[in-house]
Amino acid sequence: MSGTIGTAHFVHVDLHVHYRQAYLVDDEATGPHGLPEDHPAHPVGIIRVEEGAAFLITGADTGTVGFTVAVADRDPGPEEEFEDIVEVGFRSVGGRVALHEWGGPAYELPPLPAGPGWYRLRYHARGMDGPVDDYLLQIWPAESGEPRVLKSSSATLRYWMHPS
Repeated sequence: MSGTIGTAHFVHVDLHVHYRQAYLVDDEATGPHGLPEDHPAHPVGIIRVEEGAAFLITGADTGTVGFTVAVADRDPGPEEEFEDIVEVGFRSVGGRVALHEWGGPAYELPPLPAGPGWYRLRYHARGMDGPVDDYLLQIWPAESGEPRVLKSSSATLRYWMHPS
């Protein structure tokens, strides 16, 4: 299901994950090459970025999770009903991204509203510790900035922020 509300375009998929992994990949990138390092001073745990790609960690090791992506022309604001909310900066080289399953299909997303350049990714998670995972990834144009944890409620997020 996809649609448009105001200045945001939404795409929802039932995303199949393996090894707790999904990816946001720029058309000009080849995808993350392993698990990128978290920011040493501002760890956010469940989303890691490198040039043109983001590595998204889920609570489910293997299975299907609900995943919604909102591509907006400005900050849509966090959705507070989610248990965990983190943000990172992301640089798109091509101005188009797709959501990829591990070893599976890619889901095309609407073009990024400002074309190539810097964006903010806000990753929302609900149910990472439980049997049902649900995710929202918001994308909007923004200057590069430090990663931030806006809300942290799950043991899964705490683990990924400081894995042992």
